[in-house]
Amino acid sequence: MAGKLVLVTGGSGFLGAHCVVRLLADGYRVRTTVRSLAREPEVRALVRAGGGDAGDRLEFAEADLTADQGWKEAAAGADFVLHVASPFPAVQPNDENELIRPAVEGTLRVLRAARDAGVKRVVLTSSFAAIGYGHPTQDAPFDETDWTNLEGPGITPYVKSKTLAERAAWDFVRHEGGTMELSVINPVGILGPALGRDLSTSVELLKNLMEGAVPAAPRTWFGLVDVRDVADLHVRAMTSPAAKGERFLATAGDFVGVIDIARVLKAELGDAARKVPNRVMPDWLVRAFAIFMPAARASVPELGKRKNASGAKAEKVLGLKPRSVREAIASSVRSLKELGLIRF
Repeated sequence: MAGKLVLVTGGSGFLGAHCVVRLLADGYRVRTTVRSLAREPEVRALVRAGGGDAGDRLEFAEADLTADQGWKEAAAGADFVLHVASPFPAVQPNDENELIRPAVEGTLRVLRAARDAGVKRVVLTSSFAAIGYGHPTQDAPFDETDWTNLEGPGITPYVKSKTLAERAAWDFVRHEGGTMELSVINPVGILGPALGRDLSTSVELLKNLMEGAVPAAPRTWFGLVDVRDVADLHVRAMTSPAAKGERFLATAGDFVGVIDIARVLKAELGDAARKVPNRVMPDWLVRAFAIFMPAARASVPELGKRKNASGAKAEKVLGLKPRSVREAIASSVRSLKELGLIRF
């Protein structure tokens, strides 16, 4: 596969940059989209921070998920596409369409351009959000056969956007995709080394915990996975014949609570984690905080809901061997310190 051209949408993002680094390391040529070509130096800096040697094997195309312009040129000559770009705000918008439209319409724009360019396979970055929400509490872990119930309780605009975007992608490939293939990656919360200041929401949580911005841990649980393993899984899904038409959950193990993450930070960092909470916040207090703190509102529907997910398919079919949750947490914090985003 060395020398093949891969289009990566959203190369300036946390996961997108790691995908670019991984592809370059494997010998691919990479073209990545940015909303403005003025961001090219920034992305090249991210690649260097990840140990990548871009040279002339990295090129850029200007394209935006909300507009048709630029996508034909971005996909031209590409053998594969990793569609990573999608909005994921820390605060949920009042108008859900601010997330849904760019997620769904942007995905369809990318797929149309890829089909018209003769791309062999698109790997779509979806989310556990498209799998494990809107359901009653269950003991069995969620897997790739599950879909989020959009009529269920506690469906946020982000969850809705990821579910609708993935549904739209499968429908498009089934009815309009021609010979183009689709594989989908459904990560849980993504941690790992930040290459720049564009952090995942999960890494933002670690930063807030370290800075004492979270006075006590809410009773919420979620899965975690290292960004390097998610990038690895994208490349495996791009090239493996067994990945055609399949979804793959990306998770490093059992779901953990915020208090469990806090305990790992304290165990790893000792006195440097002195601001990290060691108490659990009562649910009523989380709800009270959410009235005044928009960032806390998304957690309210998930209070007290234990859930889990299985990454067995990615391990069995594609051979993924994910890093531990502890390593994902530790590498995140180390990178935040190196970037000067936290001090201890």
